[in-house]
Amino acid sequence: MKSTQFSELCFLGLASLFGVTASFQPQIPSVASFTAASNDPPFVLSSSTQIIVDSAFQNTGSPVSLIGYANTFREDLVSLTGFTELPGVQAGSLQDAPSAAPMIFLTLGATGHNYYSGVATEEGYDFAIRSASYVIKGSGALGAWWGTRTLLQQVALTTGSAAGISFAAGSGSDTPGWEVRGFMLDAARHWFEPSFLADLCIYASFFKLQTFHLHASDNIWDQNFIAGPNWRDLYSAFRFRPSPNSPIAGLVPAAQQNETYTKDDFTAVQATCAAHGVTIIPEIDTPGHSLPITKWKGPELGLPDTPDLLNLSHPETIPTIKAIWDEVLPWFAAPEVSIGADEYDPALGDVYIGFVNELAGYISQKSGKAIRVWGTNEPGSGAVSIDKNVTVQHWDFPGDSIPVRLLEQGYRVINSEQQFLYLDGKTSDNGQFLVELDQGLMWAGAPDGGGWAPNIFTRHDAGNNTAPQNPLLRGALMAIWNDWGNNATTPLEIYYQLARSLAVFAEKTWAGSGVRDTQLSQDQFDGIYETLNAAAPGQNLNRAVVSPSNNTLFAYPSVPQPLKTSYDSVGPPYTLRFTVKPLSATQISVPLFDGSSMLVPFDGGVLFAGRDSKLHVQGLAFEDTSTRIRYPLRSTPTGKAYVLPADVETTVEIHATRTYTYALIGGERYWWTTEVDVWGEYMKAANMSFAAPARFIRAEGFAGELGGVELVLGA
Repeated sequence: MKSTQFSELCFLGLASLFGVTASFQPQIPSVASFTAASNDPPFVLSSSTQIIVDSAFQNTGSPVSLIGYANTFREDLVSLTGFTELPGVQAGSLQDAPSAAPMIFLTLGATGHNYYSGVATEEGYDFAIRSASYVIKGSGALGAWWGTRTLLQQVALTTGSAAGISFAAGSGSDTPGWEVRGFMLDAARHWFEPSFLADLCIYASFFKLQTFHLHASDNIWDQNFIAGPNWRDLYSAFRFRPSPNSPIAGLVPAAQQNETYTKDDFTAVQATCAAHGVTIIPEIDTPGHSLPITKWKGPELGLPDTPDLLNLSHPETIPTIKAIWDEVLPWFAAPEVSIGADEYDPALGDVYIGFVNELAGYISQKSGKAIRVWGTNEPGSGAVSIDKNVTVQHWDFPGDSIPVRLLEQGYRVINSEQQFLYLDGKTSDNGQFLVELDQGLMWAGAPDGGGWAPNIFTRHDAGNNTAPQNPLLRGALMAIWNDWGNNATTPLEIYYQLARSLAVFAEKTWAGSGVRDTQLSQDQFDGIYETLNAAAPGQNLNRAVVSPSNNTLFAYPSVPQPLKTSYDSVGPPYTLRFTVKPLSATQISVPLFDGSSMLVPFDGGVLFAGRDSKLHVQGLAFEDTSTRIRYPLRSTPTGKAYVLPADVETTVEIHATRTYTYALIGGERYWWTTEVDVWGEYMKAANMSFAAPARFIRAEGFAGELGGVELVLGA
């Protein structure tokens, strides 16, 4: 629905924030160069524009071919413009293309595209815009794909009309500065459904990010549990579901089966991500953060009093880890995987280094894949060192690794420095981690006052940073952790934290800071971000809907029977009003959507249900449908849960933003909140934000009166 809303805005004359029709707009990430052909007529994109793929290269590219990318591009173009009659993709040559209508031509063969390191890349592209053609020439199939993202962003930022959308004639060229540009999601301490992972890939791809690091095994940290007798009660998860007869089948308890990815699930997510130019790098974290394994195999595989750390000297430990990789390695399409390998016992440095090297060799021998590890302070005796073929993902300066030393020693490095790049779901209140990337640091966080870039590891000492051209600097990954677990956030709240952060991170990892004259300023970024966020095709993480003229999505004076609406889930801000009179009963006869009824135990039932949430009668609790956790309504963040009176008519008005949701009842304000355990040291109350459950009214098991139902956009 979001894309329809955006295309309608285009044809109502959405003006660019940076220029007039038929000029090339600044976009995210910035394009390295564009030269206008001021005397040439513009290219006009319309519903009759033909997308043609060079037949000489149509099947070139792996894992996605040029024509595969072209078909996804066409879907995105239809979504963004509303040109539902856009012709299907054809293969052909530029010379033989029909001249009756302007065409978009995708081909390969662009040369001279190198990362800042000087290494040649297939991610670069050239483009030439003439009145009859918009030609994108990639240095590889992926480069042509990024060229289509450039075109789509120009569509989003350019005024359109019923006749079409005009693009200024001219030519340009673009190449990313670094090979690794992406983000890490902690899916171990918070469950996310496969569709959410796929949507994040699609959104990130719009900003030319190409790596999705999935942290898939871990546990909550609480020293009181880990060091005590109840350590098995601490939340932990391994997200890849083994086959039923697998030697590692017991790694996933039956109770967690529904919060794991099957091989088919994960294969489908990888395919969707690949179709949008994004590679998933899976991580199974050992020998630290290994509570899922010791819960399964027993405390003897853990170190004494620290069952989250594996005992690498136990004869069963390394064979167990190899068996886990044996099961899941065939699932993974990426040429690399992460074995985690952070925050182990420094006193066991030599054993740790031996483990990393053994696993690197084993995974390479079994699958041909390389490995990554988190930078960590495991110095050992100096007699052994981690193999130079292992990429180190730095995250903690100076405590756990000093990147310039790693680079000097010949290690390839990915920058995930926490002072710049770490977020945490419902961040702790000591300011350790951020809710969004710090814009000040992103734009002016380098020692010289310039912006952050992958070559910047600290803002205090230029001597501990490196040059953008360093051949061993692979790039950067930002990270969003879920240290406080499933109940700290909903998936959409995680997206709200990521959305703007991914866009600014995309600019900085594509262009850097101070390298190109065409890089965006913060004012330029701020001026276009909201437009591009709303326009990003292929997903609807904003849960946006087409807004009626009065902003009222629906209004029902009375709802005596279950009702299905034309909306599924509506993102904040919104206001949901209703009057409810629940029954006091132990069993009720509930009408079903097929006209029949059934007798069920009465807990009040569900008033509203949608893709992302449900609103229960009991306590007016919101439920996150992905984790099935219910969040009570309270008068204060930690007060008693609200009780909706039975056999009494109560009017409720729910107001939601991206950071909180509250209800007005009888002139009093109540809040939906959660409590999170911060490092096992204290409990912290936090507000919750929910999308409106808009698909079903009187959804499940509700008996009573319901009326005055109204859903309005805006809080």
